[in-house]
Amino acid sequence: MKMLVRLFLMLVCVMVVTMLCLLLCSHTCLRPCCWALGERGDCTPSASTIHSFQGYIRVPDGKPLERALCRRCAIVSSSGQMLGSRLGQAIDGQECVLRMNHAPTAGYEEDVGIRSTVRVVSHTSVPLLLKNQPYFFQQSQETLYIIWGPAKKMNREKIGSTYRALLKVMETYPHLQIYTLTEEKMAYCDDVFQNETGKNRMKSGSFLSTGWFTMILAMELCEQICVFGMVSDSYCREKNHSSVPYHYFEKGRLDECRMYLVHEQAHRAGHRFITEKAIFARWAKRRNIIFTHPSWAGE
Repeated sequence: MKMLVRLFLMLVCVMVVTMLCLLLCSHTCLRPCCWALGERGDCTPSASTIHSFQGYIRVPDGKPLERALCRRCAIVSSSGQMLGSRLGQAIDGQECVLRMNHAPTAGYEEDVGIRSTVRVVSHTSVPLLLKNQPYFFQQSQETLYIIWGPAKKMNREKIGSTYRALLKVMETYPHLQIYTLTEEKMAYCDDVFQNETGKNRMKSGSFLSTGWFTMILAMELCEQICVFGMVSDSYCREKNHSSVPYHYFEKGRLDECRMYLVHEQAHRAGHRFITEKAIFARWAKRRNIIFTHPSWAGE
């Protein structure tokens, strides 16, 4: 009887040690790895499960977005903070790279990297993509485009102006992967803003930014999010903050902090960049989100 008890205890110990090892290995794979230069795929599962993402539908057939999750994502801000960062290799080392609007990589590879897995684009930036179609639609054939905008621009039945432009793009480049947000998804993003701020977006004269839609997508798509070039909500109120252009590819143009402060105080048609970043900081407490260059903690 004693021998059976000892054997049972030994089996229990082996099982406990095995479970601890598995947990430790899993934790190691999900460690903060934003700074792992040139490392990719170390934690990628051997068999990726395809997920369906509701609220994102393909042009022109309306099928929902389906793809595997990304273990590690880089969100690359279009901010002038990226200039001189030399973070290109670290960005390209993430499994998936999310960029915004028409921010180019050509000429800025050392600072922002080369790869573009997903590009989240405002309806207002679609004409800017169309001006440089060879760059965006021929060279970046693997990029998934997510387009957001108001119903009157994006309507599929009445063929809104932005949706019409996307249809023409698909005729020219049928290999492209272009998706639009549904009206329900747009309403959901508004509801998230209201839940976080207590203010109705439209009544408060606010426009959500492309960064807002990118972060919401990233939280659905990515297990770990490394944000490059995004400042904290308090950054522009600090006395010794550096002056950088609003966009890294528009040197000498608008100052980032000046733009943020003007929009934050606007009574109508203002992006609430600073408010959004305060919300992102709260989300970082609950999600695996890391802010780098400048580095700041979600509080």
